[in-house]
Amino acid sequence: MIKKIISGGQTGADRAALDTAIKFNIDHGGWVPLGRLAEDGVLSDRYRMEEMPTDSYPKRTEQNVKGAHGTLIVSRGPLIGGSLLTQKLASRFKKPCCHLNLAAIDEFEAAIVLNSFISDYNILVLNVAGPRASKDPGIYRDVKAVLETVIYMQLMETEPDDLKGEEFILLERKPSAVAETMEEAVAFLAEDLNLRTRSLIANSLDSRIASLYFSMADYLKVKLGLDAGNVALVEACSKAEGKERLDIEDAAMVVLKQLKKRLEKDHVLKVVR
Repeated sequence: MIKKIISGGQTGADRAALDTAIKFNIDHGGWVPLGRLAEDGVLSDRYRMEEMPTDSYPKRTEQNVKGAHGTLIVSRGPLIGGSLLTQKLASRFKKPCCHLNLAAIDEFEAAIVLNSFISDYNILVLNVAGPRASKDPGIYRDVKAVLETVIYMQLMETEPDDLKGEEFILLERKPSAVAETMEEAVAFLAEDLNLRTRSLIANSLDSRIASLYFSMADYLKVKLGLDAGNVALVEACSKAEGKERLDIEDAAMVVLKQLKKRLEKDHVLKVVR
């Protein structure tokens, strides 16, 4: 199972990889050019990256290839530019490399291929590369979707019992809330969920947030009106993450993490078994 995801921090494929790691509490990092350069300016401190002593993008690419157990390159067509260089560097340093061409296969097929690659080569640290956003505006969404599907697949393989639903989601039958702020959303959920579920959330390890998320995502989206267009809450979640705009799935995760923090402070929950 992936333990760390790294990239060069560029917009597009690189950033999608880092954001996915952050979402699921997976360790992340990688090397970036001197000055934390990217096409949209200086890379946010939100990303825990190492700076190269040079502003050379190729040198950064080389360091990330060498620092990972294997590299994923996602494209929409033949490899060009920095993505092609990444593939050549992986070959030079004899590092496993998986190229997913989304012009030839869909996201689910790509996830199956990637999951097999990770398993076959025992990839614990995965380097992710691909086009920047200005070259392929849709690549961020696609790379994120592929990686999230792989995380789900790996979770199903290692912790299938955690995803049955009834263990985590023993729901009180109450009307859906229309919470517009983070505080309102967390307060509603803390009241709506029954004691056993609150205790399970509070005592779950941060590293197992994916298990909680895949169990609770639909519940969160319905109860908080995220799937019905609760724009105010999405904007509140985006602001909390320092992002311009989150999708509703990412917003659900932000609320879940805040809910977990609140429940962890309740010592009563800690002793419930």
